[in-house]
Amino acid sequence: MSDVDSAGAPPRTEAPVSRARRLIITTTAIGGLVLSGALGPFVQAPTLWGLVPIVLYAALALLGMDIMVATVVAVVSALLIMLPTPAAVGELLGESLGDQVTVIGLVIMLGAGVGEILRSTGIAATIVRGVMRVVGERNRTAATLGVMVSCLLLVASLGTLAGALAIAAPLLLPVVARLGFTRSATAAMMFTGGCAGLAVAPFAGSNVAIMSAAEVGYLQYLLYGAGPLAVLSLVAGLVIVPWMQRRTEGTGDDYDAADLGATDDGPKRRSGRATAAFALVLVASVGYAIVSGAGTTFPLLALPVLGIVAGLVGGLSPTGIAVQMYRGAARLVNVFLLFWLLAVLFAGIDELQPFQVILDTYGTDMRGLSPFAFALLIAALGWVGVPGATAAQVVLLDKVFGELAASLGITAGAWVVVLLFASKADTYGPFPNANMVGSMSLARSTNLKNILLTGFALLVPCCLMYAVILFFETS
Repeated sequence: MSDVDSAGAPPRTEAPVSRARRLIITTTAIGGLVLSGALGPFVQAPTLWGLVPIVLYAALALLGMDIMVATVVAVVSALLIMLPTPAAVGELLGESLGDQVTVIGLVIMLGAGVGEILRSTGIAATIVRGVMRVVGERNRTAATLGVMVSCLLLVASLGTLAGALAIAAPLLLPVVARLGFTRSATAAMMFTGGCAGLAVAPFAGSNVAIMSAAEVGYLQYLLYGAGPLAVLSLVAGLVIVPWMQRRTEGTGDDYDAADLGATDDGPKRRSGRATAAFALVLVASVGYAIVSGAGTTFPLLALPVLGIVAGLVGGLSPTGIAVQMYRGAARLVNVFLLFWLLAVLFAGIDELQPFQVILDTYGTDMRGLSPFAFALLIAALGWVGVPGATAAQVVLLDKVFGELAASLGITAGAWVVVLLFASKADTYGPFPNANMVGSMSLARSTNLKNILLTGFALLVPCCLMYAVILFFETS
């Protein structure tokens, strides 16, 4: 896989794929498409065969196929199973342009535009110097914790992972570049901190839905499930990031420090004032997002405003601001296209309704289970059955199983854990998802396999922790 760095340099290539692996990748892709084509005339929604595209996508990503190509193959697989008319395909593509997943890609592009302004006005370098004075230039552990906590706070404030990381990335990448972190290690720390922040975000839609369903307040929500997940994520990140760094160091996965603003010729004339203005607007934006409960689309307004304020105070003309924003955003058009294709893929899988089959088949045959077994089953059902779960999907699980849970003696604390795991665990795996790809893209990484490994490394201790919590809550 390859990537274009922030200065528009030629793509960096990772270690070449061996001929044997290339053959396995090609065989897997062709086999998946042949299976999809064979299934198309004989299956109708809802069908478990709708899982084929997402499983194929995960397999190709783990094998190392280029992420854009793997996404296209998965989309084609879904279309072959659906067998829509050409008009329906066009409608699907059009509707996906307005999907929340596509919005994430647009947010990432805008974040890159703001990053270009921060670089050209000297704001990024000013912030880097300040951060370096706090964490030190040779202490990778402190820097790792600092990046994760920064992402946690911003994501928790905005309630959206992609939007918050799009703001944080231009500030954090120069720091990690100067310390020699690889792109994959940086993606791991941003993903880990961001997911921890998403768990504790007080105004995130799914979190509000969980509190409403379990009839608990925010502090109880933190105590029962979200707090332990955030702490576990930070502790695990301090182990995962160094491991990922050792795994990818010296493989061409490094940053170009000068391009990312990690080195400079000294402060620019207006960089101090521009940095103060940027920080003030950033805090105001976060405060507004908290008060108003703004969601994923809020960064579509906040990011341009941040860029305009930073540019004007930093001495750029309106034309110069537009040029810098365009220059930064244009380098990540491929990311926007990727997220659009992801939206198409998820919409196709939703049309095939494989998860409805699971609900219909096993949803009512559970009354003989113990409270602990029931809790584990519903948590697992939400995990594998509702990828990218939102507030509506949390509500669905509560409506379908809430009364049964109460009749079995499931406590409010246990139900918080069940719904939290059901709505958050799929972010860590086992399949690729928008949050993974977003964190990876903002870190300028293209190695989906490494971000999947990061998710797996978080998912395993998360499963064990919640199993223990549920055991004591249902005993």
